[in-house]
Amino acid sequence: MKKGLIPLLLIVLLFAAGCGHHGEETEVAVKAEKEAPAPETVKEEPAAETGPIKIGAIFGITGPASKLGEPERNTVEMLVEKINASGGVNGRTLEVIIEDTEGAEQKAVEAVNKLLEKDGVCAIIGPTRSGPSMAVIPIMQKNETPLISCAAADSIVEPIAERKWIFKTPQKNSSTAIQIFNHMKTAGITKVAIITGTTGFGKEGRDQLLRLAPTMGITIVADETYNPPDTDMTAQLTKIKGTDAQAVINWSIVPGQSIVPKNMKQLGMTIPLYQSHGFGNIAFANAAGDAAEGIIFPAGALLVADQLPETYPRKAFLLEYKKDYEAKYGGEVSTFGGHAYDALMLLVEAIKTVGTDKAAIRDQLEKIQNFVGTAGVFNMTPEDHTGLGDDAFELITVKGGKFVLLQ
Repeated sequence: MKKGLIPLLLIVLLFAAGCGHHGEETEVAVKAEKEAPAPETVKEEPAAETGPIKIGAIFGITGPASKLGEPERNTVEMLVEKINASGGVNGRTLEVIIEDTEGAEQKAVEAVNKLLEKDGVCAIIGPTRSGPSMAVIPIMQKNETPLISCAAADSIVEPIAERKWIFKTPQKNSSTAIQIFNHMKTAGITKVAIITGTTGFGKEGRDQLLRLAPTMGITIVADETYNPPDTDMTAQLTKIKGTDAQAVINWSIVPGQSIVPKNMKQLGMTIPLYQSHGFGNIAFANAAGDAAEGIIFPAGALLVADQLPETYPRKAFLLEYKKDYEAKYGGEVSTFGGHAYDALMLLVEAIKTVGTDKAAIRDQLEKIQNFVGTAGVFNMTPEDHTGLGDDAFELITVKGGKFVLLQ
């Protein structure tokens, strides 16, 4: 029996020793695991943006503003073709989905809703006119999507606190009024009559003229208006003729720009006629015929690019756009196509830097500095969503049926 117990005791002792050794190993392993640094978390890179970059565009291609919207559409199509032929934007194809607003506010609202909800665009350029631009601002603000309007009213981008997502490319209406009044002062004109359209653009132009005239030593002796469909302004101009006005300012973008000078000639009115920067399409002068001779208006240098001195900083750039546009579409380049040019290229500039995130595009637009455009050199800031100064103009007149740099 003793002989049988010895092997059994040896087995028990060996087992106990093994378990003790294993327990020590386990304890050491657990301790080491607790003390070991946590493995690094592998950060996943965001998926690369692929597919076409979708931008919306809403222009008044048909309807009363077609002389503005058509060159805007043409310019955008030309630029998209050129950009994609050069490799796109950040290696991606640029796709601009263009909608025709017919110059109407409700059409603009419908177009914006489609572009945002159905097409999924990252930004929109346009509308062509101030009224439709104002109509779509609440939608763009609510959807937190950048809009670069091609219309001029200062109220499109002001107050900035209520227009966080809204930018525009035409020069300010206030700057236009200042340029007109400055020229009048040099010509010894102090008493003027104003006649304005009742569109959004015309209304704000009137407001700026009335606001700025007293500060610049100008007295407004007559204040007349007309509706977009009106085809005869003889009654309003007859009233003006009966005052001591030394000049007339006509502010609109509708066909009235051509009708007012014709009616003035019919009435034998020989005092100077000034127009706003909305006159920046030679088609308006052509429609007025010889009655347009001598009209004075401020506009971007694009309209007289070939007349600029060789030392003019943007001359080569302006001539290139003018040459490309006129070779492709015929006719003469206009400031309105230029507004679309600037809007699209500002967006492309922002997207090149930050991609297609809407908020990032908006923030980047506010940082763009020294950007050479057709309307001038843009310097955007959080306080200025136009980015053009009062000097972003040349004074132009009509001579021999052509736009000529005013000497």
